[in-house]
Amino acid sequence: MLMGSDTGGEWASGFTQGNNFSISITAGGKDEAEKLFNGLSAGGKVMMPLSKTFWSECFGMLTDKFGINWMVSVEMAKQ
Repeated sequence: MLMGSDTGGEWASGFTQGNNFSISITAGGKDEAEKLFNGLSAGGKVMMPLSKTFWSECFGMLTDKFGINWMVSVEMAKQ
């Protein structure tokens, strides 16, 4: 699944054209998430390494080599 989000207000104090949105991609599993994350972060900057969170099996944030912000996640397993 591919989604986008924008920021504004108090979250936009460091706004420069192009850094006010992120593309969110939900991978089918942890292996796919790691592959996507590693590929997108090559030559870029990792903001939050992939790790387990209370809402995701694994989640991470990065800025790619073109300055695009990404969020990579895996849906939490249903119990």
